[in-house]
Amino acid sequence: MNLVTRCPACGTAFRVQRDQLAAHFGTVRCGKCGGVFNGVAALVEEGAEKLSLDPSPQLGLFDPSRRPAQAPGVRDDAPLPEFLAEERASRPRIWLWLPLSLVALGALGTQLYHSRDEATNWLPELRPAFTLVCRMAGCSVALPRRPELLKIVASDMHDDSARQVFVLNATLRNLARFPQQYPDLELTLTNVGKPVTRRVLRPDEYLDPRIASRVIASGLEAGAEEPLRVHVDAKIVRATGYELCIYPQDCLKQATK
Repeated sequence: MNLVTRCPACGTAFRVQRDQLAAHFGTVRCGKCGGVFNGVAALVEEGAEKLSLDPSPQLGLFDPSRRPAQAPGVRDDAPLPEFLAEERASRPRIWLWLPLSLVALGALGTQLYHSRDEATNWLPELRPAFTLVCRMAGCSVALPRRPELLKIVASDMHDDSARQVFVLNATLRNLARFPQQYPDLELTLTNVGKPVTRRVLRPDEYLDPRIASRVIASGLEAGAEEPLRVHVDAKIVRATGYELCIYPQDCLKQATK
């Protein structure tokens, strides 16, 4: 249903709709003189008197290019409706968010930089970006360490009586889709099912010493397997069996079984 409201400043009548008046609590701007008034309070009846109806006053409110010159007697410095004053006052605040956002991003970047090793452990995709930054900053980024994505796929141990050593052979596989650090391994020698001695082996102790430094630096490639061999002195240890696990992930699982 169309309603008619009249501008109290210039007397121009407009046909409006209920949803137009509902916007901003009925506050509208005259499309002819530019005056701001309450369209609800200024409603008139379209009766016997023929009214000269102009386009909706909402056009003058939202499209400044369609506003005509100021009508005589209408003050240009009249106070704006509350909703318009709040909108103008809030615009400068937008510029305050820009430096604050830059500061927050800088703080986040600094935190990630100092926690780069931990970040690449859980998001290996970040490693190329951190590596590029470290080339310029003179730092380094460690390879990811995810023991749960490493697996010992085969192992056996035999007694070399001639040299009085136990010889352990095993194969280590990287199940991840990214290179990883070589893990520490825990070797436990047992006798009749009971632990006799336990030792944690570092990568440089179980890899071929001729290539150990090179392969440790490059890491175990995604999906790759690496054979390893360990010699254990058998002169002072009597053992009939062994247990080999990736320290500490798999070792903790075995201990809780």
